[in-house]
Amino acid sequence: MRFTEILSMALHSLGANKLRSGLTMFGITVGVFSVIGVMTIVGALQRAIEDGLAFLGSNTFQIAKYPSIQIFGGSVSDKYANRRDITYDDVQRLEKLLQGQYAAFCPKIFNNGKQGVYGGYKTNPNISIVGTNKDFLVVNQHSIESGRNLNDEDVEFARSVVVIGQDLKRRLFPNEFDDPLDKLIKVGGKTYRVVGVLAVKGGSFGNNNDNLALIPITRYFIDYGKYNRTINVAIQAKSQAEFEQTIDKAIGAMRVVRGLEADEENDFEIYSNDSLINTFDQIAGVVKVGAFIISFIALITAGIGIMNIMLVSVTERTKEIGIRKSVGAKKRNILMQFLIEAVILSEIGGLIGILLGVIGGNLGAAMLSANAIFPWDWAIIGLVVCSLIGISFGFFPALKAASLDPIEALRFE
Repeated sequence: MRFTEILSMALHSLGANKLRSGLTMFGITVGVFSVIGVMTIVGALQRAIEDGLAFLGSNTFQIAKYPSIQIFGGSVSDKYANRRDITYDDVQRLEKLLQGQYAAFCPKIFNNGKQGVYGGYKTNPNISIVGTNKDFLVVNQHSIESGRNLNDEDVEFARSVVVIGQDLKRRLFPNEFDDPLDKLIKVGGKTYRVVGVLAVKGGSFGNNNDNLALIPITRYFIDYGKYNRTINVAIQAKSQAEFEQTIDKAIGAMRVVRGLEADEENDFEIYSNDSLINTFDQIAGVVKVGAFIISFIALITAGIGIMNIMLVSVTERTKEIGIRKSVGAKKRNILMQFLIEAVILSEIGGLIGILLGVIGGNLGAAMLSANAIFPWDWAIIGLVVCSLIGISFGFFPALKAASLDPIEALRFE
């Protein structure tokens, strides 16, 4: 018999029992849907978070009291909360110790959820006031659209000046002919003179890089207080070749600033874009492994269902098998037909599961502001696994059908 004839007979047999075939495929669909859905949403979030975490400039790392990503709770989180704050005095000492060994040195402290006001216009209360210096633009990959950046004199004399992001410009100066430069605006209830406007940067994964108001860090302490605050420090190495060396020097200098003994562990965190992305990749990897194990168990259960249905099918079609053998069908033809039926059940269920998983995963990703993706690698793996399940769990029923004695089969009622 030709393969096309065997395939046609297999499809006809499955079509003759639509409800049973559909219920059998449902188990496969659920298993594949679960793994593809999880892999889709994790993949979409992974791409979005990697873009969102890449907020530091090239050759740049950051020193902070808290890690950027905390994956544990309880006592481990308390460990960070109980650390000493990184004060402005610490930052100034660190800057002196590293003098000349970096390309940019940027202290920064944030005060989120503030509102901007100018004339009769107001922003939403989602503005982030950043106390910083001129190097904020370099280490955070921003640029000036108009006006100027903060400078050393602004910090030295604690001037009430501000560089605003595009959200403030758009909300407070909606008329395209309005020039925000040299205008007095209020942000967080304090008055500042606008000296510059940041170029559009956009955001990702819920982060908005256009709702910033940059003020000199010294002015920040005057307006919002200096105590019980911790400062992050972003440092840019002079080149990629000196990056690791600069990190080592910064760690050593920070330990001196903090007065740590040789046997004491660091009471601060240090991280870069790569380390942040690697941390999230590890978390995503654990989630993917867990999802695959759970889905694999579901697929094994569905495979057992396929074997059970195929055994029932063999019993029901014993006389048909006897007739086919009596007119010349060979053992391998019978074996191939039942194997094809099992594989078709698995593959159709798998394709439906992939389709639903991609749709469901991307809907979940869209709710979290992540872009849609199609996990080609996991889709291919899913189809291969479905084929293996169809062959593995369909082989015994197929072998049983192929091994029937035609005379005994013809007598079967």
